[in-house]
Amino acid sequence: MPTPPEETLRDAVVPSPPCNLALGVIGNGSIAALIDERGRIVWCCLPRFDGDATFCTLLSPRREGGDWAIHLEDFERAEQHYLPNTAVLVTRLYDVHGGGVELVDYIPRFQANGRFYHPVLIARRVRPLGGSPRIRVLLRPLCNYGHEKPQTTSGSNHIRFLLDGLVQRLTSDVALPMIERGLPFILERPAHFVFGPDETLSQSPADFIHHTLERTLEYWRAWVRNLSVPYEWQDAVIRAAITLKLCQYESTGAIVAALTTSIPEAPGSTRNWDYRYCWLRDAAFTVRALNRLGATRSMEEYIRYVFNLVAADGEHEIGPVFGITFEHELTETQVESLTGYRGMGPVRVGNDAWRQRQNDVYGSVVLASAQLFFDRRLEHPGDDLTFRRLERMGEMALRMAEQPDAGLWEFRGRASVHTYSAAMCWAACNRLAHIATELGLDERARHWHDEATALHARIEARAWNEKLGTFVDAYDGEHLDASLLLLADVGFVAASDPRFIATVDAIGAMLRRGDYLFRYAAPDDFGAPETSFNICTFWYIEALAATGRKEEARTMFEHMLAQRNPLGLLSEDIAPATGEHWGNFPQTYSMVGLIQAAMRLSRRWEDAL
Repeated sequence: MPTPPEETLRDAVVPSPPCNLALGVIGNGSIAALIDERGRIVWCCLPRFDGDATFCTLLSPRREGGDWAIHLEDFERAEQHYLPNTAVLVTRLYDVHGGGVELVDYIPRFQANGRFYHPVLIARRVRPLGGSPRIRVLLRPLCNYGHEKPQTTSGSNHIRFLLDGLVQRLTSDVALPMIERGLPFILERPAHFVFGPDETLSQSPADFIHHTLERTLEYWRAWVRNLSVPYEWQDAVIRAAITLKLCQYESTGAIVAALTTSIPEAPGSTRNWDYRYCWLRDAAFTVRALNRLGATRSMEEYIRYVFNLVAADGEHEIGPVFGITFEHELTETQVESLTGYRGMGPVRVGNDAWRQRQNDVYGSVVLASAQLFFDRRLEHPGDDLTFRRLERMGEMALRMAEQPDAGLWEFRGRASVHTYSAAMCWAACNRLAHIATELGLDERARHWHDEATALHARIEARAWNEKLGTFVDAYDGEHLDASLLLLADVGFVAASDPRFIATVDAIGAMLRRGDYLFRYAAPDDFGAPETSFNICTFWYIEALAATGRKEEARTMFEHMLAQRNPLGLLSEDIAPATGEHWGNFPQTYSMVGLIQAAMRLSRRWEDAL
């Protein structure tokens, strides 16, 4: 018989701990879930990254629920860690009586029958650690971004949830009334929970979890073994790399900027955006970071995604952001059923950045693709056809390089010819010249070299401010922003160029706050920024190292490592005064910055051993 939603968990009255970003992430390339310090799933969208927020407690739903907790009665403390080199999370909860339980959470991913098994499924195992721990299983999904509770039906050992067009089934070896009503019980032996497709398991929940957990551990450990990590800060880099991998949607190759929506960039700022989409720029940064670690499969999958977009767009301009299954229009709306992170709304679904012009995307795509033509390890290296597809990016770069755009900071109220956008268009032409040379296409190499040279001269003439003695953020401008720190990284100027060094010094003087860097200081559409932008801090660290101040860079880098949450993850922003995390989570930009800075600063293996 269907269970009316209002009767579900009617006996469970358990206060929820306050939300923060001390979260872990589990995932498999289809879905991902965020888990708090007590092992409570507080965010998970189904059936994919940008789907309905089935678990949405992180954004404070107006009605009760939106989480999945294993609540320990008389709770005293918790500890949490990942199993080394994996995306499997372990949480241990202890009560005041000396009892405890261990939660193991994962989302299966491994190779089976010649392909990847990555179902829309969350697996949890809970076992006693000692004493007589009493737990409640509080499984409280919601529908339509927290607007309503799902209808449920029960079988002999499963509960079926009707989630607004999606049907998910919980199969468990715990007596169903204990779950349905959230009743406390003594945990005397391991309990197993499989929350996945509405299909009958062919084995017991215990056997299913034993089998898929072992295979998932094997997959992640093998993936990590193939990374070329730096000598120093290996654990931090590995955790960042795994997190980036979890943000790539397996079915299309799209890489989301973050797994959440509407975590504000600063308290009460209303800078609340939906980041569950693929920004070509952000994804390109992710690909380049993973390439440096040797994880080139992500690049190949992402380029496949981009080429599908390019084929669909014909000769039109390329937008900056798309849905993970190639959606072009991401109409932005506000959700009233969620009050927001700590009640700080609005909660937005969709992102109107899709309407913007951001001209750096052409260079981003070419730079992310360039390794295809030079890496001899690849099974399917770039060829003449791939090059011709990329030339379209170069042609658009030439057309748009000196046209006003919203820039990489996505200004909503103004447009300029941004230096970074123009420099990235130059980078597209420059890399196409190198690729053509590699392919032996001499005429195309000369063409792109000549175009790059001419564009470089025009950008230098308009982006250098003689009065200030620095590069500036826009043609004929008078302001600085952190994107100028990348001019050496993309090869537009040498790191030893006095003009670049002067620009780095000026950015430090204007945008640095202690050991953090702001992206810009001038007020934007929402006022003056209040928090530092983590990727900008890492860019500054890299610029310091590139200009000969490596010890200062190492000190700042160690400080940033200390600011990660307890599981080694970073959000988008940090409040300099408190060190508190703000912005969407986990932020791919931030994890990319950590990897890139570590690779630049680490001692070489040859020197260390």
